[in-house]
Amino acid sequence: MAGAEHGAHAGRELLDMEVKAKAWRPPWFERHVQPCLAELLGSALFIFTGVLAAVEHTGRLQPALAHGLALGTAVAVLGDISGGHFNPAVSLGVWLVGGLNMMMLIPYWVSQLCGGMIGAGLAKAVAPSERYGNASGGAFGGITADEQIPAALVGEVVMTAFLVLVVCMGAVNGKTKTPLAPFCVGFTVTAGILAG
Repeated sequence: MAGAEHGAHAGRELLDMEVKAKAWRPPWFERHVQPCLAELLGSALFIFTGVLAAVEHTGRLQPALAHGLALGTAVAVLGDISGGHFNPAVSLGVWLVGGLNMMMLIPYWVSQLCGGMIGAGLAKAVAPSERYGNASGGAFGGITADEQIPAALVGEVVMTAFLVLVVCMGAVNGKTKTPLAPFCVGFTVTAGILAG
């Protein structure tokens, strides 16, 4: 009888231990700092590559391919750490659909903007100063008069919405998520730049 009571008592302790076990959570550094560092690094590399291509080459094809390939690569490499947003509009869209914690939205934006400044600064440091000052590649030659600004603004809003749609549906939505999301994002940016 004593053995049966001991067995029942041990079974209750085991159940209590299972109920009290907490789900494992990554350390604070991995949840808050690493994603921001990934956004900073990815934004810096994306902007550095894109700006350097626009400064060094005239026309749209090479800057478009450089931007798209750099972004697709950065999303593929750093996406598992931060989600691979590298754009404040994308982070806002991902937050709106529930894919990003509200506490991380502002730190992501700060990281992305600082990364963009670092990337542009590195491109300026690497590119010859006369080419950087006379850049005509990419979108530099797109707007020649003030009357073109509204059309360019509408185009930018539509292409940004397209990019946010691709990210939210290809990388965030559980039903439509695809392992090809980094390539889809890169192709979307390439198409947006080529479209003008």
